[in-house]
Amino acid sequence: QLQFVESGGGLVQPGGSLRLTCAASGFTLRYYSIGWFRQAPGKEREGVSCISSSGSSTNYADSVKGRVTISRDNAKNTVYLQMNSLKPEDTAVYYCARSVLGKTCTVVPGQSWGQGTQVTVSS
Repeated sequence: QLQFVESGGGLVQPGGSLRLTCAASGFTLRYYSIGWFRQAPGKEREGVSCISSSGSSTNYADSVKGRVTISRDNAKNTVYLQMNSLKPEDTAVYYCARSVLGKTCTVVPGQSWGQGTQVTVSS
């Protein structure tokens, strides 16, 4: 099982920004397409964005399109999610995981989820 470590979350005001980081623990990320997923209280986990192994292709959920940018630095073994113009609806725990890039980002099943990082958008 691939293990990921998420960081960068925090409390921000509406309209603020955060950069989330996904790091690999003890393995190399560059072989995999990676996605960011989030889960709010009482809601199902949903795909936010995903990026191909090389970084050449990206997908975004309609709810975040234009406000977030996914990127990766394979030399640093990390994937980032830059989030701007944050809204209260973005409040959730954010996770990274292997993802399939299709019309939407689909998590590869059977993974071991990390702890995630909490994003709270509130005034």
